[in-house]
Amino acid sequence: MASTKNKSTLLKPIIQPIADMGILVRFENESACQTFSNKIIKAEYTWVLDVVPAYKAVALYHNPTIISLKNVTTEVNNLLKNLELKTPTQQSKVVEVPCCYQLGADLEIVAELKGLTTKEVIRLHSETEYCVYAIGFSPGFPYMGYLPKELEGVPRLATPRLKVPAGSVGLTGIQTGIYPEQKPGGWHLIGQTPNLLVDILTQYFAFNIGDKVRFSPISKSTFTKLVGAKLK
Repeated sequence: MASTKNKSTLLKPIIQPIADMGILVRFENESACQTFSNKIIKAEYTWVLDVVPAYKAVALYHNPTIISLKNVTTEVNNLLKNLELKTPTQQSKVVEVPCCYQLGADLEIVAELKGLTTKEVIRLHSETEYCVYAIGFSPGFPYMGYLPKELEGVPRLATPRLKVPAGSVGLTGIQTGIYPEQKPGGWHLIGQTPNLLVDILTQYFAFNIGDKVRFSPISKSTFTKLVGAKLK
């Protein structure tokens, strides 16, 4: 017998205050989270200061001189009542990222940790399509999931590197990501992309929440030719 529960019951979000400057809206799945964040961003509410989506939660910060925290919650609840949360509201784009796995400083370590060959690590990582679920840590850093089961569970480095080269492709736990600029970092590095991911001056950011990403293995010589080019 089919369940009589409706979609709003099945996907009812949890709303929690963030001090007195906003709320955190938690969802049961990633699609619902992306749908809600896309809707809020497109609506361009004057009282919204910032929208920060993650895997299954969206932090929504408001202007207290325009609207109270209580009324923010009311507005969000009203929006959720009329929002289909099962599928995203916008078509995601697919971004192909060239990756030279030969430049991965920890590729052999990851292979050893997972009982695989380096070729198997490259194949598994590059044959998987990922989704950008969050952007943070540094401008344009994409948190992407999910890794294939065979690559899950790689821990962070015991001692983080003080300088991770820009374009480094890393992984940890169940996610993978790319360092857009040179930064300290603790993820195991399995490759590097030559492409420019962020340009603050021109407001160029290679990734948006909801984008699909695939990694394309390239040689060192191809890497050299593509250094500094923007992703298409």
